[in-house]
Amino acid sequence: MPTDSIWSYAPDLDHVRGADLTGYTVVASDGTAGHVDRQAGHHGMPHLVVDTGVWVFGRSLLVPVGVITSVDTAERKLTVSCTRAALKAAPRFRTDSETMDRGYLTAVGDYYRGLPREERPTG
Repeated sequence: MPTDSIWSYAPDLDHVRGADLTGYTVVASDGTAGHVDRQAGHHGMPHLVVDTGVWVFGRSLLVPVGVITSVDTAERKLTVSCTRAALKAAPRFRTDSETMDRGYLTAVGDYYRGLPREERPTG
């Protein structure tokens, strides 16, 4: 099981580990990016499949849980630590079988790990 933080919820988000985030709005640092279509955790690499709607022509994205910076359960939204452009540039997600492909998941993790990290809100 990977111990890489890109595949782990931040310690202050431990309360959402195992929670169903399906349907939550995904907010990037520069605006709404879509909504959580489904979750998976194959190979100990928990992630979300995000439906981007029309802003990326209906494309879905795979997002490791380690990029989540906050979760608002009352508003049913979560914030990620990257921009919409960074999400759009992530390795292309095509089929559900990729959520079980360790090589694909590793490439996704490498991509997100290489992005500049945004500061977590304090308070």
